[in-house]
Amino acid sequence: MLPLSEIAFVGTGLNRPECVLAHSSGLLFASDWTGSGGIAVIAPDGRVTRHLARNAPRALKPNGIALEPGGSFLLAELGDETGGVWRLRPDGSVEPVLLEVDGSPLPPANFVLRDPRGRLWITVSTRHQPRHRAARADIADGFIVLLEGTRARIVADRLGYTNECVLSADGRHLFVNETFARRVNRFRVTEEGLGERTPLASFGPGMFPDGLAPDAEGGLWITSIVSNRVIRLSPDGRQEIVVEDVDPEHVAWVEAAYAKGELSRTHLGRIESARLRNISSLAFGGPDLRTAYLGCLLGDRIASFAAPVAGAPPAHWQADLGALTAMLPVSPD
Repeated sequence: MLPLSEIAFVGTGLNRPECVLAHSSGLLFASDWTGSGGIAVIAPDGRVTRHLARNAPRALKPNGIALEPGGSFLLAELGDETGGVWRLRPDGSVEPVLLEVDGSPLPPANFVLRDPRGRLWITVSTRHQPRHRAARADIADGFIVLLEGTRARIVADRLGYTNECVLSADGRHLFVNETFARRVNRFRVTEEGLGERTPLASFGPGMFPDGLAPDAEGGLWITSIVSNRVIRLSPDGRQEIVVEDVDPEHVAWVEAAYAKGELSRTHLGRIESARLRNISSLAFGGPDLRTAYLGCLLGDRIASFAAPVAGAPPAHWQADLGALTAMLPVSPD
């Protein structure tokens, strides 16, 4: 397990960087709740530039984000009552991408994934409001929406607090975390959406799977809120703790509430740890994709560490950034 002393940080003053993306240019992007909401751009030298919505009908609260070719971002909005997916263009203008499905308003959205074919996979954690009421093992009302062109449909339902999702390298399977059901599933991707569901791994005390990222060897790296834990799930199903910054008394307090079905924002919005502030996502970056970057719900910086295995390049790794390239620091002559 990695010593906490080997964790570094980049950027400062971030506002709820729940989701982090890495790009081959060296830029990092994180969701940001400053002002009208948008993206924080972290340059390799640590300089932070905010790219915020300018004409949003309300302040947006982006949770998961996805980068599109040309430098636009997709924002999965996690408002208290509002949701949907919005597009943030390079000029700061925003437009709705998906606000309803099957004739009903889309609840607060957790995550959005853009695949190489341009399809969007959108996760909704729960239909409950407020969301923390679904932080129970016996509630499974989360779902996944597939947006293909203008056609949106629910392709998986009855999930135990749906969180991040990612496609396999060959595009044949979709992996999805269920945070409060404490498992990760694999779905077969079909022409109509998703086929059968196969549970890949279940997790024990202290493990509430949130983010996930694939590596170049077929493993899945899974982050856990509450316990500040990163686990690598190997292709043969073995679980290895890579990073952990946990306060046993805090986890015991959360576990007691979880067992009683009484988890609340008080439990989930607080952390007792040495360095990490509620890990929620992981992205591989760096010149060789061997640097793991961590998004943290309660942090104001991006944590990082050297990974023993290279990550698999995401679909946006070489995406054209358009005007966002101006945010790269100028190299001295």
